[in-house]
Amino acid sequence: MAHKFLIKKNKAGEFVAYFVYNSETIFWTEGYASKASAKNAIESIKKNGPEAEIDDQTD
Repeated sequence: MAHKFLIKKNKAGEFVAYFVYNSETIFWTEGYASKASAKNAIESIKKNGPEAEIDDQTD
């Protein structure tokens, strides 16, 4: 699979969810105090992301 979510701890000890595509980090979340919160963030992205509108502000 070319894409996946990762959960890592940052230097502050918080859990951060990363979305990685072809070994490149595309985006990451804020730091969370618990791993469960990071997993909830991933589930929210998976649920709400596919229907997100594109807001092109380049004009």
